[in-house]
Amino acid sequence: MSSYGGGSSSKPRIASSQPSETSSKRKRGVFQKELQHMMYGFGDDPNPLPESVALMEDIIVEYVTELVHKAQDIGSQRGKLSVEDFLYLIRKDLPKLNRCTELLSMNEELKQARKVFESDEEKLRKVFEVDEPVE
Repeated sequence: MSSYGGGSSSKPRIASSQPSETSSKRKRGVFQKELQHMMYGFGDDPNPLPESVALMEDIIVEYVTELVHKAQDIGSQRGKLSVEDFLYLIRKDLPKLNRCTELLSMNEELKQARKVFESDEEKLRKVFEVDEPVE
């Protein structure tokens, strides 16, 4: 029995060429272009086989769906879903955890920069409105 990774799962997943029950219910090919670029960035051919891209999409969507379901289970104990639920689930996978915390801190920095930019823009707008003569 071969299973593919994606965290510690209570149920082993059997790798097969058949689409899983989740993938048959969803629209396929949504992430095709992004996955092709990512696969190329990780050393694949610039134009990977459509079957390879479809398989990668199935694996990724299944992993993310499973992760979200687990996070919902954890969050339902408190009554809401939060970022900490996801961080808790990936706590043992240090590269993922480090990347997530890096992206979260970058997101916070961008929010602060936008806030400063918007307040500066508002101040400049007020200054120019006062300086303009009214006819």
